Amino acid sequence: MLSGSQETGDPAASGPPASGAAPATGAVPEAVAAGSAALGRTLSGPVKLAGSDRSVVLRCRDSGGGTVVVKRYPGDEDGPASFAAEAAGLAVTGGGLAPELLAADPASLTVVMSDLGSGPSVADVLLGDSAPDASRALLDWAGACGRLSAGAAGRLADFDTVKSRYLAGRPDEAYGAWLRERVLTAGEQAARLAARPDSGLACLRVPDGLTAELRTVAGTVDAARFPIFSPGDICPDNNLITSRGIRFLDFESAAVYSAFLDAAYIRMPFATCWCVYRLPPALAAAVESAYREQVAGVHPELADDGIWAAGLTCAIAAWTLSSMYWLLPRALAGDGEMHPERKSPRFRQLIRYRWQVLAAELDRAGGLPALAQLADSLLAATGAWAADELPLYPAFR
Repeated sequence: MLSGSQETGDPAASGPPASGAAPATGAVPEAVAAGSAALGRTLSGPVKLAGSDRSVVLRCRDSGGGTVVVKRYPGDEDGPASFAAEAAGLAVTGGGLAPELLAADPASLTVVMSDLGSGPSVADVLLGDSAPDASRALLDWAGACGRLSAGAAGRLADFDTVKSRYLAGRPDEAYGAWLRERVLTAGEQAARLAARPDSGLACLRVPDGLTAELRTVAGTVDAARFPIFSPGDICPDNNLITSRGIRFLDFESAAVYSAFLDAAYIRMPFATCWCVYRLPPALAAAVESAYREQVAGVHPELADDGIWAAGLTCAIAAWTLSSMYWLLPRALAGDGEMHPERKSPRFRQLIRYRWQVLAAELDRAGGLPALAQLADSLLAATGAWAADELPLYPAFR
């Protein structure tokens, strides 16, 4: 989180990269006007909140009393789908574990939501110096993730219906669709990288049988299997720690996903985030269990250890292969920090850690041998990077 405020994400430094540019001059007054029109009351005194450059996010005074948060998306390729996901996600979630949706206008791609105020995020605590505080925050966060999904279990069809209404006939650039595409084309991406003379990956090998295994991975994490509702980007900076518990922010990637994807996100940890270090193994297992307990109430089959383990192995593979599309090009271009203004890993350090986690998971599972060979080949091909091992989060050092 860039500051203690309702908007915390930093897509330019985290997972799937932002495609939008910084808000243009005039964007703030336009957002205030759009928010006022959507809400039907005059808003004033806008204060920019730190966060995504994919949208303008403001805290405004409400003539009806108090303050609200206005989030306006650009009319570019991703804006309409992000707006629709945010508005529908907040509508399905309600005001319990997330801001309350107050108004949404498809014409201006503007969402008005309740203001949860300011405070630390789970990322802030993990990057702090108190192990007890960090452990407690993580366990609370994981349980809240599960409760959010479980609470919306009966409204998955409602989410799709509401999102379609907010899309108003525009294309749905859903995250789940391009996650699948990235998994299925991972072998082609690896082959292209190996063929590039400037990549330094000439020794990278794409094993036989990989295509069939990638289809298995994509099928296992398909939303039709153990579907849940999720905000999508549950990075530890996309929340607030409040006196009433964890409250989630940033629903622009909200969708119906396989439960395995959020569970693997926790185990890895944090597949799309800039704020990534290792967790103590015992704590990581407890955090995963806190989430699993909630979603197993929706899908009792997930209490089966065999089903759970196989699904998580494929989900870790899916997230890892997807991350190669945005993280590996940065690592090949140089070894900068994921977030230059916060404690964060370096590009090469993180991508190698992703491959190490995947290789270990595949070794334990004993399946998907071609994918295991690819992970080993990627690690061997980048051994000359001499990237430091990823340490524990600062709170646990």
